[in-house]
Amino acid sequence: MLQWEADAGALWINGTKYDLKQLHWHSPSEHAINGQRYFLEMHMVHQSADQKIAVVGILYRTGRPDPFIAGLKPYIKKIANTHEAEEKVGVVDPSSLKRGGRSYYRYMGSLTTPPCTEGVVWTIIKKVRTVSKEQVHLLREAVNDGFEMNARPIQKINDRIVSLYQPRKLQILEEDIVRIETY
Repeated sequence: MLQWEADAGALWINGTKYDLKQLHWHSPSEHAINGQRYFLEMHMVHQSADQKIAVVGILYRTGRPDPFIAGLKPYIKKIANTHEAEEKVGVVDPSSLKRGGRSYYRYMGSLTTPPCTEGVVWTIIKKVRTVSKEQVHLLREAVNDGFEMNARPIQKINDRIVSLYQPRKLQILEEDIVRIETY
């Protein structure tokens, strides 16, 4: 888990400011899209002044190494080798995560670890990123304490409504083009 001691940025949801507090990984993913579960999922946990929780999830499939995780490799290795729960990593700029596309899924759910508190605003980035098999293995060693997985099973959606948000595509028609000429 990466935990910030100072301001690491924030996001606004429906007029409420949520400050980034920590991030951690689950393997395999705790979310599935169209029934497909992924090799890794990162959770960026945010908290509002009134203790409400919002989590941004990023899914990963195997492929090219993830640059953000690559930058943390020495610290993750140290945690894996010493089995310490915490390792100071100095300044980590969360904006270097480059969350990817602007399309995302959103729903109201619960935390994925006990006591599985309800009322969490979940945002799952639609664009699936890549991570190398070596990076997945390294993270599993660091966070699983010898277990193969640290993710809870996929849960039923029940009555939850999952919304897909996508940016509007700008369509420029020929008759809308304004020509500007300079002399």
